[in-house]
Amino acid sequence: MTWQPELDELRRREALAEALGGPERVRRQHDGGRYTIRERIARLVDPGTFHEVGKIAGQATYDAANELDSFTPSNFLFGRAKVDGRPVVVGGDDFTVRGGSADATIKGKHLQCEEMAHALRLPLIRLVEGSGGGGSVKTIETTGRANVPGVAGWECVVANMGTVPRVALGLGSVAGLGAAHLAAAHYSVMVKELSALFVAGPPVVERLGQKLTKNELGGWEIQLKAGAVDDAVDTEDEAFARARRFLSYMPSSIDELPARGPRPDDPARQEGWLLEAIPRDVRKPYRMRPIVEALVDRGSFFEIAPLYGRSVITGLARLDGWPVAVMASDPYFYGGAWAADTCQKVERFVDLAQTFHLPVVYLVDCPGFLIGLEAERTGTIKQGVRAMSAIWQTTVPWCAVIVRNSFGVAGAAHRNGGRYCMRYAWPSGRWGSLPLEGGIEAAYRADIDAAPDPKAKMAEIEARLTKLRSPFRSAETFWIEEIIDPRTTRPLLCEFAELAAPLRRVGPSLHAMRP
Repeated sequence: MTWQPELDELRRREALAEALGGPERVRRQHDGGRYTIRERIARLVDPGTFHEVGKIAGQATYDAANELDSFTPSNFLFGRAKVDGRPVVVGGDDFTVRGGSADATIKGKHLQCEEMAHALRLPLIRLVEGSGGGGSVKTIETTGRANVPGVAGWECVVANMGTVPRVALGLGSVAGLGAAHLAAAHYSVMVKELSALFVAGPPVVERLGQKLTKNELGGWEIQLKAGAVDDAVDTEDEAFARARRFLSYMPSSIDELPARGPRPDDPARQEGWLLEAIPRDVRKPYRMRPIVEALVDRGSFFEIAPLYGRSVITGLARLDGWPVAVMASDPYFYGGAWAADTCQKVERFVDLAQTFHLPVVYLVDCPGFLIGLEAERTGTIKQGVRAMSAIWQTTVPWCAVIVRNSFGVAGAAHRNGGRYCMRYAWPSGRWGSLPLEGGIEAAYRADIDAAPDPKAKMAEIEARLTKLRSPFRSAETFWIEEIIDPRTTRPLLCEFAELAAPLRRVGPSLHAMRP
């Protein structure tokens, strides 16, 4: 007497689960250019490492003899796996079963997926499509009642944001609770021609008189510029690759430190062209990204949120193998001034670095907060104060390099002024309460108006103040610690990363990151 009959029944039910929503719905998924959830997991994780949990959970019906008559698997799969040899938790929506809606959701699976990642201190990758277990008006009919809104287990999502790396990939149309899961991530990606993200989809929005396609309402360009999602790629496989690469810079949880990666690049490498990288004409912009690429380990810069808050570039990189968080001003957008969305981007990125113990390198060219009516309408100063406070709350090692401008309150937010942070300046560095341009007219209006040649007087005052503003004058009184040859910046940053490595501390941050 063995238990083989029960094992045979188990295998039968597993086969029903593996069939997903059935051949017709699987074909429809493929016809839409999308993988099924099982195909996605297989392509994302290391081969043969996915260990599914709750595989035969679903909705079953039985005949008069209490024999299984039909079985609809849960529309959410999850389990443990490995990505590049490291254990992770991965969970995803099965759009072939009721489009990921509440009618086919086994609530405990979503919750245990989050709980597993939190308890085991493992990175979590969510593959989101549909409503992510959210509501459907059909639920009223199938259950015979309407439910008061609630999100079971959201406290686990919030806890995970402060504990483990949480990556979310939007792999189709995503709305409602699914949209919330996509937004609640340290790194999120959409697929350009397949994904859309919205609070409510086109049929619902049309009732407001707005007849829009999915892309017009919530396409990738809209959501990246809004900051709801970090990145967009052309294919699902690229999305999987981005997820793997993001995790390569991160620890498995706040209880570990980011591991040192490969060291193929000479830490003493110097780039001669950096001596000419910053134009002498302060009104002329320049390309910051090539400077970033020249300073970090070759090919290691991984930009995050490139279309949002564009006057600051943010991303992860390595310095002699050590993972670091990089911020860099982009003078091509508002001259590097901080707009309201830039401040929100800085706050979020600094919180990411603080949460996961990543030292910060900031290449500074900030003339201050953006000014004007639109800046006031968007509450720039309020958002700026939040960003500044996030910086002042950091305890991770920090190194600022002033490459050109550092003016005003936003310019002051290039480091935590309440503790020691390393700081260098290039000879092109300029700083003060506000730039001379514009400030001269306000401060010397009477002298300029009284002069026989106002333009000449203006030029005379500007030349005089420019000499007084020399970075060497600041160095005399120790307002700036070191003025350096730009070509030596990489060796100094690699030294910073080496010195910072033993100073990092594991554990929770005093200010946990929120979604």
